[in-house]
Amino acid sequence: MTILIDDPRWPAHGRLWAHLVSDSDLAELHDFAAANGIPSRGFDRDHYDVPEDEHARLIAAGAEHVDGHELVRRLIASGLRVTARERRSGH
Repeated sequence: MTILIDDPRWPAHGRLWAHLVSDSDLAELHDFAAANGIPSRGFDRDHYDVPEDEHARLIAAGAEHVDGHELVRRLIASGLRVTARERRSGH
């Protein structure tokens, strides 16, 4: 079980954001986020959005830094990925 974080590349609210995911278990992801002060409002169905200024601290806490393609590949392989179609349909 591994917590993964990609590069903060996604602009919103005047900041850049990264994605924090688990490659196996949402409970593991929620536990890591809670232990590291990431608010539950940052959770978006299969990942947490985390601001750029938290990136280095989360890596120091044990998140594995990967590029965005690797993060998505491992999220899909885990079976935890919520597709765009599922997001649109609300499932």
